[in-house]
Amino acid sequence: MGQQRIGLAISDKLGLTAQGLSTLTRKDIENDLCALREIIRAHKVKEIVVGLPLNMDGTLGKKAKEVVDFVGILEQRLGYPVKVWDERLTTLEAEATLLAADLSRKKRRKVVDRLAAQLILQSYLDSKKDV
Repeated sequence: MGQQRIGLAISDKLGLTAQGLSTLTRKDIENDLCALREIIRAHKVKEIVVGLPLNMDGTLGKKAKEVVDFVGILEQRLGYPVKVWDERLTTLEAEATLLAADLSRKKRRKVVDRLAAQLILQSYLDSKKDV
């Protein structure tokens, strides 16, 4: 969850693979919640996974605390279970993948948040297979 954009991804019906969905340009909390509510309804979402930007040592920094606060708002206002998932280095991984695909900076900027969301969700889905 960035300050300007929120990358979105969704899993297949079996919960095996993540696909990038879109990128939500943030406006204010009310508009963000309204847009998320519509996406949740349209895709019949049962659970929400939010990337948690932990510090490299695993502690919660300022940005992670903002995400935790946002997760509280999501749970309260949208009424869906929300899981937080370690997102350390996912944006860097997404950038590296897009660079390897030789995308221009302009094109990378448009898709990096969505790809990072897909990587976060796939990591979460993969962890559930191990259980």
